[in-house]
Amino acid sequence: MKIADDWKDYKILATSDGMKLESWNGVILLRPDPQVIWSGENLYDKKGINAVYHRSEKGGGAWEKRKDFPSEWTVSYGDLTFKIKPMGFKHTGLFPEQAVNWNKLRRLICAAQSQNGGQNFKVLNLFAYTGAASVACAKAGAFVTHVDAAKGMVERAGENARLSGADGGIRYIVDDCAKFVAREIRRGNKYDGIIMDPPSYGRGPGGEMWKIERDLFPFVKMCARLLCDEPAFFLINSYTTGLQPAVLKNILTLALKDFKGAAEAYEVGIATEEGIPLPCGASGLFTGEKYAAK
Repeated sequence: MKIADDWKDYKILATSDGMKLESWNGVILLRPDPQVIWSGENLYDKKGINAVYHRSEKGGGAWEKRKDFPSEWTVSYGDLTFKIKPMGFKHTGLFPEQAVNWNKLRRLICAAQSQNGGQNFKVLNLFAYTGAASVACAKAGAFVTHVDAAKGMVERAGENARLSGADGGIRYIVDDCAKFVAREIRRGNKYDGIIMDPPSYGRGPGGEMWKIERDLFPFVKMCARLLCDEPAFFLINSYTTGLQPAVLKNILTLALKDFKGAAEAYEVGIATEEGIPLPCGASGLFTGEKYAAK
């Protein structure tokens, strides 16, 4: 497992009975987490909680707002700043565990630019949500094409980019990812790196259906046609329950077999104040042979 353990503005304070108690730059949230299947202290009675997310038996849920709960605020990770705004289905707009991947991608981008005389490095970020990875890559000097079907999430990505001073390095696209990739292939466009964070299930703006078990492998194969001859990376993130990291490695190995490099896969997690890591998902990363040691 690769663990994000160097946050200053974010902490998991405690975990128990399907819940995690978090500090987001001093704002304390109590949210469900399906990985927390152990018992401990009663977190609901902890002092200083600003909001609690309660699941509904009918699906979804709602926030119980307590004292001094802001509608939105910011957290920083190094030179990156993100807007936090709790939404439906317990989300805040940021996945802190992904810091381990932001760090790796930034190192690969810097290494590629150093080797290639500083020429522009192009990244395609698909299912890009609120753009944390887009911002991280842009801050490293890449030009990022950020694609998501949800207009509101793309607007949030723009806000995060402006907060981090990276807006000039990102192109924002509101579109179905598969349709956009197909157009890019016809245009002959190429990218040095690709990132994707596909949902388990999804629906595009035109009603297009996505199911990860059926659609991920052919989609990765299609995206491989957008890679340059010596790509630096191809990153897949997954939060789909039951999808093992090795599956992502296998997909990348088979879909990118014509490129020199190697794939790896790993769990991603976040450090906790209890001294245990909380597993949060899986990543598969193909690294081009030219940049493998970075």
